[in-house]
Amino acid sequence: MSKANARRPLEGVRIIELGQLIAGPFAGCMLAYFGAEVIKIEPPGKGDALRGWRVVEDGTSLWWRSLGRNKKSVTLDLKQEEGRKIAAQLIDSADVLIENFRPGVMEDWGLGPDAVKARNPALVYARISGFGQTGPYAKKPGFASVCEGMSGFRYVNGYPGEAPVRPNLSIGDTIAGLHAALGITLALLERERDGGGEGQVVDVALYEAMFNLMEAVVPEYDGAGLIREPSGTTVTGIVPTNTYRCKDGKYVVIGGNGDSIFQRLMRAAGRPEMAEDPRMTTNAGRVECVEEIDQALSQWCQTLDSVELLAVLEAARVPSGPIYNVADMMADPHFQARGLFEQVEINGKPLNIPAIMPRLANTPGRTDWPGPEVGSHTDAVLTEALGLSESDLSRLRAQGIL
Repeated sequence: MSKANARRPLEGVRIIELGQLIAGPFAGCMLAYFGAEVIKIEPPGKGDALRGWRVVEDGTSLWWRSLGRNKKSVTLDLKQEEGRKIAAQLIDSADVLIENFRPGVMEDWGLGPDAVKARNPALVYARISGFGQTGPYAKKPGFASVCEGMSGFRYVNGYPGEAPVRPNLSIGDTIAGLHAALGITLALLERERDGGGEGQVVDVALYEAMFNLMEAVVPEYDGAGLIREPSGTTVTGIVPTNTYRCKDGKYVVIGGNGDSIFQRLMRAAGRPEMAEDPRMTTNAGRVECVEEIDQALSQWCQTLDSVELLAVLEAARVPSGPIYNVADMMADPHFQARGLFEQVEINGKPLNIPAIMPRLANTPGRTDWPGPEVGSHTDAVLTEALGLSESDLSRLRAQGIL
């Protein structure tokens, strides 16, 4: 069976996506890629606000074409009672609900877990918010930037003595979306293991998703009283691993922190005496000599263009690589060979969007269509799922509910 028509692991799973912008929609995007039927409910008119974010072509964000892939767009005004009733009927027909509103909003609409699970006990109800559904901060606005800061992530990201640095990505949202997709999959697995039993609530907080990335920060503090500080382009306690500027102005990453790797690295750099230096035979010793090692490597890298330097390092079997921008990625033969770009068509024009990992050998995911126009599936979904007639749809449109 070819990849184009291979069975996907989430086929037959219906998901209602009520989230907007990034965190909830990213979870929905991942699940749709692996075969779930994702019905995205958007407000009538302009739809999800992400449709107008960043680079807009032909009236729609290019980002939306990627994040909205494989989803069915249905417009409903959830501020109107009948709109909420229709949403409730769709939720009753679903296996999963994804929402990322401020805690309490769904309850105010009569769509909270207690209400909907009373009618559909098998439902997996995934909630994504800044600080979770409980605790003193639950009702706080939870933008990713704020949550990244409180998670501890921003504190270690940057240079000593300078303001913490934000990556030029909404990483808190996407990491939370990953956690939601994992939580949903685990909950579905548990439901099926229980013989088609009850679903459960999946509570994902952005700050907790980022907190999950913090490695040994907590035990190092609690066990040794150490607070990990920002360390620029290095990683505290691992030497050498750093980014170095080459003769041509480009940067490379060198990871020479294995004991034998370090010896090969320093010989390749023309510093055999450092390869044999007893102070540097272990990582603990190299940590004490970090400035000396980094200075030697920095001076060496400035004598070679990046391509030349990487060739020397590859020959010496030292983990290393360039710092890529998106143009570099799309030109790289390995990215191409691994199928990291999928081409869709938007108004007759081709557009590359990223493939979604993980890579499954027998049941891979795929992009069936790019993010659709606002409400383009409304009639089909409401007719098929709820049995609404053309006159019903016309009346709802006249009332501004669709």
